[in-house]
Amino acid sequence: HSARFKRSVVDSYLCGDESYASAASKRGVDAATVRKWVALYQAHGWAGLSGKYDHYDATFKLSVLERMWREGLSYRQTAALFNIRNASCLAGWEKRYHAGGIEALGPRPGGRPMSKPPAPAVPVAPSDEAKSREELLAELKQLRMENAYLKKLEALTQGHAPKKHKPSRR
Repeated sequence: HSARFKRSVVDSYLCGDESYASAASKRGVDAATVRKWVALYQAHGWAGLSGKYDHYDATFKLSVLERMWREGLSYRQTAALFNIRNASCLAGWEKRYHAGGIEALGPRPGGRPMSKPPAPAVPVAPSDEAKSREELLAELKQLRMENAYLKKLEALTQGHAPKKHKPSRR
């Protein structure tokens, strides 16, 4: 939405003519969005409703989180206080900080990885010397069954192979 549109919505609410819900429904936006715009205006003036920078460094993110924790602020209140457009990003910052400290708040690599991930390791079968007699006999039995199956399959496919016909002269 344009800054002019946001300003008209905020003005209508602040004049006392409309509630969050009525200002939102008349203009086709969500009441929570109107509440956010009003909070941004109250914290930062009309500049709070203009376009905003989206990338923040790790020290800024940490200072935002520390203030939020210290004062017991919600994500929405914190976003309005620091003029952060997307309050939901604070939850991600908090999760990453708890998982990896301030380093996790730094820039993340973008795009797709350059190389393919390594292929999963193929389990290595134990050598025949390490197998017991029973294991070797079971393997021999399995191989004999596979061999017999393949021989029958080959015989069936050979016996029913389509015959080649001469092309007709019609």
